Amino acid sequence: MQVGAPCKAKGSVPASAMANPNQPVLDLTARCACGAVNVVLKGPIYSMLICACEDCQKATGTGHSTIAIANPADVSVTGETRGFERIAASGATFTRHFCPACGTPIYGRSSRSERSIMLPVGLLAGQNDWFAPTQMIFARTMRGWDVIADHLPRHNTYREQAHE
Repeated sequence: MQVGAPCKAKGSVPASAMANPNQPVLDLTARCACGAVNVVLKGPIYSMLICACEDCQKATGTGHSTIAIANPADVSVTGETRGFERIAASGATFTRHFCPACGTPIYGRSSRSERSIMLPVGLLAGQNDWFAPTQMIFARTMRGWDVIADHLPRHNTYREQAHE
């Protein structure tokens, strides 16, 4: 399945709006823990961030999630995935896709941004040394025991320009 299929969205934020010429261009293949789902990423990463919202805490079992944002046209997924939808703080529908056999998070999509796919950086274990987050979102719900680099800009919710 090519995940580049457009979401039905209003007010989409194109991934290119977050582009940084210093972001990595990748050619990687990753698998879920049981090997039933394969993900191929061939293209640039537009943004790298940490999210400390309570949904990410629940989804990861940690204090935050690590996210790489790419163009869905650059990502292909083979194998069965299941999705879980919820309404995000922005009012958009956010869907987390995971392997139904082992539960590994595979990717996330927001109805606000049809040209973005969010990849959990841990899925790319052993091939993610390029990851260098540029910000933390939802710092208002960050846990005191979750140590995050002091130099990382922190936003209480989303970055302001993300809502333009």
